[in-house]
Amino acid sequence: MKRGSTFFLRTAVILMGIPVLALCVFGLPQVIKEAIGHIQPGAELAYMILGVLTVMYVSTIPFYFALYQALVLLRYIDNSQAFTELSVISLKKIKICALIISGLYVVVLPFIFIIAEWDDAPGLVLMGLVIVGASLVIAVFAAVLERLLQEAITIKSENDLTV
Repeated sequence: MKRGSTFFLRTAVILMGIPVLALCVFGLPQVIKEAIGHIQPGAELAYMILGVLTVMYVSTIPFYFALYQALVLLRYIDNSQAFTELSVISLKKIKICALIISGLYVVVLPFIFIIAEWDDAPGLVLMGLVIVGASLVIAVFAAVLERLLQEAITIKSENDLTV
């Protein structure tokens, strides 16, 4: 397969990683500075904010690993190795990363709710739910593709044996 056929997808994967990197480098440190400035005895809310921000930073690890696995999968497609066990393994890793991200945000969602209630920002809870929902959709989609690909590999290997 020509390399140009997956160029758009590679570009999309890279463009998905840039805003998250910018948020981690520029946006979240400002929020951390603000939260640390409000830490006083009895300021539990600042500690909740720091906990949520910690989860946000931790969730970037599986996010970037999943993006890397997507690039690996696209490389397999370019090298005509799309119907191999390597592709199934990459999809399985993407599914696991999406489940980890979803799980992290499910754990932190009650704290996001408390922060949103204090700050009177219901959109914050909605953002947390969107992250959980999007991660679950990606996990289910990767699981479906993983199963379909595994069945295609099985059919292909059976056809290779009959010929």
